[in-house]
Amino acid sequence: MGDIEARDDGLWARSLDGDGQAFGMLFDRHRDRVFRHAYRICGDRSTSEDVMATAFLELWRLRKKVVLVEGSVLPWTLATTTNIARNAQRAAFRYRRMLDSLPRQDEASVDSGETVYLQSALDHDMVSALRCLGALDLQLFSLVAFEGYTVAAAAEILRLSPSAAKSRMHRARSKMKNALERQQWSPSQLAMEGERS
Repeated sequence: MGDIEARDDGLWARSLDGDGQAFGMLFDRHRDRVFRHAYRICGDRSTSEDVMATAFLELWRLRKKVVLVEGSVLPWTLATTTNIARNAQRAAFRYRRMLDSLPRQDEASVDSGETVYLQSALDHDMVSALRCLGALDLQLFSLVAFEGYTVAAAAEILRLSPSAAKSRMHRARSKMKNALERQQWSPSQLAMEGERS
């Protein structure tokens, strides 16, 4: 049983047969990386926790369509996390816009405590820079730069040809570099952040 549990594909097969414990093991194995991925996009701890939970619900709900890459459910889950996080950002933007349109009374400023969850200006600048990428490029960039997948593996999960993925990755890196330079980052800091994550 140890060999089966060492790889996602064995646990995934058991999950598809109705083994809740196997699905729980997959959750335990990947929840931290999925949370970090959501946090990079959202920049908000509470929203990132919701996005992570929704991604795992989608993993189960769409289990018949899940594509394993190199025997792992993680790439599919990360790509799904990107979509859910972007939808959450759009919903939050619409909600803030609606709230901003309401008349207000003078109120004392209240700190939401969100600054406690921002690790550093580096995180904030990275989240801002990631917003310059389209949905597909964000998924590709995140899988390669933050999660350490090869461009070929990321292309497989995103259903891109290897050459298209390579071109998109080159453009995404250029966009990120430009966005970070506008925020006075150096390219070496971008590379270090990608290696650290």
